[in-house]
Parts: sequence; structure tokens; C-alpha cells
Amino acid sequence: MGLQHAFAMVGGLITPPFVVFKFTIAFGDVDEQQYAIAAALITSGICTLINCYQIPIPFSKSFYGRQLYIGSGVLSVMGTSFTFLPIFEIGIRQMKADGIDGYDAYGKMLGTCMVCALLELMFSVLPRTWLFKVFSPIVTSITVMLIGVALTGTGMKYWGGGVVCAEMGWKEHAQAVAAGVSPIPGPTCTNGEVNLGFGSAEFIGLGFSVMCALVVIEIFGSTFMKNTNVFLALLFGYFVAAVSDYQGAPYVDSSKIESADPITFLWVYTFPLGFYGPAVIPLLIAFLVTTVETVGDITAVYEASQLSTDTERYGESIQGGLTSDGICSILAGLMTSMPNTTFSQNNGVISLTKCASRRAGYACGFWLILLGVLSKISGIITSIPDSVLGGMTIFLFANVLVSGISIASTLDMSSRRVKFIMALSLAIGVGVTVWPYAFLDMRASSYTANFWRCADCSDGLKGLRNGVSIFLSTGYCVGTVMAILLDQILPNDATVVFASSTHHGDDEGVDDLKMKVEDPDIDAIEEEA
Repeated sequence: MGLQHAFAMVGGLITPPFVVFKFTIAFGDVDEQQYAIAAALITSGICTLINCYQIPIPFSKSFYGRQLYIGSGVLSVMGTSFTFLPIFEIGIRQMKADGIDGYDAYGKMLGTCMVCALLELMFSVLPRTWLFKVFSPIVTSITVMLIGVALTGTGMKYWGGGVVCAEMGWKEHAQAVAAGVSPIPGPTCTNGEVNLGFGSAEFIGLGFSVMCALVVIEIFGSTFMKNTNVFLALLFGYFVAAVSDYQGAPYVDSSKIESADPITFLWVYTFPLGFYGPAVIPLLIAFLVTTVETVGDITAVYEASQLSTDTERYGESIQGGLTSDGICSILAGLMTSMPNTTFSQNNGVISLTKCASRRAGYACGFWLILLGVLSKISGIITSIPDSVLGGMTIFLFANVLVSGISIASTLDMSSRRVKFIMALSLAIGVGVTVWPYAFLDMRASSYTANFWRCADCSDGLKGLRNGVSIFLSTGYCVGTVMAILLDQILPNDATVVFASSTHHGDDEGVDDLKMKVEDPDIDAIEEEA
């Protein structure tokens, strides 16, 4: 049962570190990419063990008047969070543009995450009502949808052949070619030993094989197969790529598997921890988002496990789970991995298998650690062509978008207030996600965005400018802040009440319905008058 939980989460767990290292930090350093995957698996296994086992915090009852815990004490697994992926990508690129080495930039992002994770620890001891007042369902739905939109766009870049060549696609435009500027590096995508342009039919076909496998599994697969569909579909796409070639050139580079060490562990590679101020505000928003997600995930575990949410134990699980989230995000930084939070995919495994025992969680943690230690597995993952990875990630990322839509479905969509908040927040959030270059510098063009040109600014002003740029170009950050602001300042909808009155005379005995609009603000003014 633990292996089933591990397989259900491994596809999503390895994606953020693999994407960050392959497309932002170490384009050609396969050893670093393999280590990042192994570190994420090991860290997630350790954090899963902590979260499933509820550890009492000594002396907490004396200080807070109630016993505090680390860990939810239920079958709630932990993994690398997608929420932080856009911020890591943008932040590291900004630092590299300033001349900071990619590995040092990654260390600075880890250190900044460790500091910002203290926010979640603070929320863990506060009443849940305070949290939900800020992050109401409408704000949460908008945030999750915007995260899904951003990630799905990134997944499309992988599917077409790779992120870097996707962002260089403009160089194939007829006007650029006709200008005679030479040389213009072509946007060639490399998958294994195959070099083709972005969006080539061969790459699209490989990614589409993953989607076909997903559909077949959904129609004909067993319960086990459906719960591990992402992992199995990725394996199928990898198999298709392995048995295929392009004019004799293979899509799979087997040398990456051969060069991988038999075993590995944490701290084989280290990154100097630091602090990057411009990423603070986006990361704080990200930890607010994961705080709300954790509450929802643990609630879903209770419902799937058929446990009551009206008990003291439920409150202890929420508090312990949030504390575990914060502590594990700090530990993840020390373990050279991105922040860890609860995973919601495994709730479906609980519902279908009817097994909610924490022993399954312990076994899951053990399997994740074992998969990380056996670094040949990381070697296999790094040899997967980008287009195959894209066929998997675009589906996986779109599931985040669907989760946000699912939350929005619980709202009253006939409400003018709800529609206004969603429209304005999504307008800004989706807008900058689709085209962030109103505020974000294009690749290899530092401080050139017309919103705030800052090539000759002081270092301090550049830092402020980068912080503003990251915030405004990260759709779910600016969209979430807009949603929170509107949710707090907009009045409730005026309620419409139909009252009946009886008219005498020719129409005596006939009820005529009259409409009265009740507005709380107007009523208050009338009472004062």
C-alpha cells in the first residue's frame, strides 16, 4: 500500500526540482539534475514520516495553554510543492542576469524560503478563523487557478521540445531573418541526440503518446493503475521514445543512466545558503497559499478516512500539519531541496483503497527514501526527453487549474460581487501569466523592461526593482493580492426580496408582487436619518 502512495506522488514530486535544475540552473550538468531529483525524493520521504507521526512539542501546554504537535497524525504525505516553481524560476533568472552563479542563486532561494517558512509556523498556532477570513474560498480558488494557468503554459514549452528553445522561438520570425542580423542562434531543441526546432511534429508526437496512455488507463485501467496513471503514462512515453529514433539518432540518451552512481544521499552537492530580498513578498504569498492548501488537504484526508472533523483531534491534526509544513520547508532547505508541503493526490488513493492507516504513510516515506538513494532511478528520469516530460507535466499542471475551478464551483456564481472579484483578479493574473514581459525582462535582456528600465541604477534600487518585477510578473502573486483586497473592501450584494401586497377596488383579492432591494449600507443610513 505504501508503494502505491509513493507511485501516486512520484511524478509530481520530482517535476519542480528537475525543471528548475534542467532549465534554469544546470542546462548541461546531468549529475546536478540527478542529485536534485534524488534529494527531493529523500527529503519528501523524511518529511512524510514526520507528518504521519504526530510528535508532541515539549512545554507547549505551559506556554500556549494547549498541547501543540509536529505532524498531522493521519495518512497525509509530503512532497515538493508546485506553488514555488514559478518564483524559483524567475528569481534565479534575475540573479543570473546580475552575474550571480546559478548554484549560488539556488542557495539564496533556499535560504529565503527557510526564512519565509516562519510565516506558516506563525499561522499554525493562530485560530483557523483568522486564516480563512483572509483566504476565503473565492481567494483560494483564484490563487489555485492562476497557479495552474502559469504551470500549464510552462508544460506546453516542455511538450514542444524544451523551455529554452521555446523562448527563443521569436528568432525564427520572418522579420528577424529578413533583417540580416548575423548570427542569430536558432531555437533548436535537443531531446537525447535529436536536434529539431521547437514544436516539431516528432516532439509533439512523443508527448502525445503520454496523453494517449492516460486516456487508455482511465478507460481500461484498474484502481491501482488509475491512481498511478501519471507515473505509468510517463513510463509508456519513455518506452516509445526509447524504441524510436530520428534518422538514426536516439531520443533517449542512455549515457545519463550509465554515468549515474549506484547510490547517493543528501549533501553530495551543497549550495551556499543566502538571502534574496526581491523574492520575499512572492514567497510569503506562496506560503500563505500552501497554508490554506494544507488545511484543505488534511480536511480531505479526514473525509476520505471517514473521520469526524468536529473533534479536538481534527484541530490538533490541522495545527500539527501546518507546523510540520513550516518545519519541513525549513528542513528541505537544509537538505538542499525545495519547500515541502502536503500532497492532495494521495487522498484519492485513500478513498479507493479504503486504507487510512498511518502505516501506509510510513511505508510510503520508506519507499521514497529508497527511490532517492538508488540514484540509477534519477539517471533514468534525467534521460527522459523533454517532449515526453511535457506530455506528462501539462496534464499534471492542468490538474492544479481544475482544482481551482472545483473550488470556484462551490461559490455563488450568480453573485455580482463574486463575478466582479473573479473577473478583475483573473484579468490581471492571467494577463501577466500569458505575457509577463510588460514587467519582466526577456531572456538575456536584463533591466530592459519599459515598465522600469534600471540598467544604471544602484544595487539597492536594482534589488527593489527586481522584487517589484517578480511580484508583478508572477500571475498568482499579483492576482491573489488583488483578490484579497477586493474581497475585503467590496460590500455584499444587495439582496432582492419579493413582498406581496393586496390591492382593493377592481382588483380586490389579487396579490401583486412588489420587489424591494435591501442594501445593508442604505438601511444603515436610513436608520440614522
